Amino acid sequence: QVQLTESGGGLVQAGGSLSLACAASGIIYSIGDMAWHRQAPGKQRELVASISRSDDETYLDSVKGRFTISRDTAKKTVYLQMNNLKPEDTGVYYCRQFIADNRSGPRNYWGQGTQVTVSS
Repeated sequence: QVQLTESGGGLVQAGGSLSLACAASGIIYSIGDMAWHRQAPGKQRELVASISRSDDETYLDSVKGRFTISRDTAKKTVYLQMNNLKPEDTGVYYCRQFIADNRSGPRNYWGQGTQVTVSS
């Protein structure tokens, strides 16, 4: 039974900062890519940032220079540091981890989502 648990969402003013974390639990053989996605009301879910096992990072253009993704594979945790937040960053943030549980082939697991609201 693999489960991802997210924490760190909340309400902040524009220009403020938030830190998100997502930890996996259960019997896990290996973890590949980790990522954060978000979904604003009435919009499609979009990839915000990803990080590979070798720490290669990618970012949505609109968050470059403001957000930083990092990982601690031993702790089965991915983080997202968000600085200089803007109202358009508002949405539900979902973490994703590509996990093999040694029972079947690897697949993506998703967190429950955490609300981030940025006020002007």
